[in-house]
Amino acid sequence: MSARFSIRKLGAQGDGVAETETGDLFIPFTLPGETVTAARERDRAMLMAVLEASPLRIDPACCHFTECGGCALQHFEAEAYRQWKREKVAHILKGKGIDCEIGDLVACAPQTRRRVVLAARRTETGMLLGFHRHLSPEIVAISECPISLPEIVAALDLLRALAELVCATAKSFRLAVTVTGSGLDVAVHESGKLGEHQRRIAANFVMAQGFARLSIDDEIIIEPKKPVVMFGGVAVALPPGAFLQATEAAEQAMADIVGGHLKRAKKVADLFAGCGSFALRLAAKSEVHAVEGDAAALSALDRGSRFATGLKRVTGERRDLFRRPLTFKELNAFDGVVFDPPRAGAEDQSKQIARSDVPYVAAVSCNPVTLARDLRILIDGGYALKSVTPIDQFLWSPHVEAVALLEKPKKRR
Repeated sequence: MSARFSIRKLGAQGDGVAETETGDLFIPFTLPGETVTAARERDRAMLMAVLEASPLRIDPACCHFTECGGCALQHFEAEAYRQWKREKVAHILKGKGIDCEIGDLVACAPQTRRRVVLAARRTETGMLLGFHRHLSPEIVAISECPISLPEIVAALDLLRALAELVCATAKSFRLAVTVTGSGLDVAVHESGKLGEHQRRIAANFVMAQGFARLSIDDEIIIEPKKPVVMFGGVAVALPPGAFLQATEAAEQAMADIVGGHLKRAKKVADLFAGCGSFALRLAAKSEVHAVEGDAAALSALDRGSRFATGLKRVTGERRDLFRRPLTFKELNAFDGVVFDPPRAGAEDQSKQIARSDVPYVAAVSCNPVTLARDLRILIDGGYALKSVTPIDQFLWSPHVEAVALLEKPKKRR
């Protein structure tokens, strides 16, 4: 049964928030100041109709918006949307007692996302390929995607056909699709165990369509061409399922901010280095020690540095920084540090950095909540927070990246 609600603000996940007698009610796809009808279920509700629209409501860019769960905010006017993301970072930092001027949001253009994770499932009427419905295991088949690079959208029918060929399960499974300089890299997960005949058919399809690689659960089925991306001027062949920033423009923006901060550092530690998106750019001016827990990613970084020209010395170390962070004594060998951890952040590593004498630190994060926690540790350890720049890498979603730059005065001897 539906009821009438007034939307007071946007919540952290981009849902409109209405006050009710029993507490806040979250209504997706609504905006502050709107009056709507919605069908309530506990603390959430399904939007039925917008009775009084906000002047900031605009037409969404995609025909699947509100059905597909990939985007939450296509209905929000662009400048107001960007301001909301910037204020979200400021609000979370302020909650940790960090009152810092937040830079302008680095915007994300449509049709720039180079890596998407599609959901697939075989049904009686054919193979479904798309994204999960909002807060649901149901897959919504898609025919367009305005956030993704055109190469991905143009290949949707081929990817659906490939999903059909590799499917050996009644359950849903995932296809991570990455646009590389060599073609599409498709990493399939949880599609079931393939027989030899099925593997050959899938491999022949990949060859015929010009894809760079097909892997299933990190096993390479066929790799006609090494999937290569550029980190600055360095070519790196990605291992199957490797982490890669979602958009090339956001990656470059983050690298420019970090590189500008560390330009005076002769020796830099890159922690949670991945395949080298920061390390290989920083190595143009500084010696870099890259620390990463994933062996395949570290190997890709090492190969990229060895075949590149004009770089300073690059060394690598495989190390689980969650279990064994670099100690403050080890860190004191460097005059610059950049760390870019997963969403969980880098609490223990931050405690060691806070105790160190490293003068320049750059913290990169995809989660403002854990970033705020880690920055609080660094500030309490004597670091001065110089700037925070939010970066909209995940267009029309509630997620926001940020780069924070810190300095610690050198101790007088």
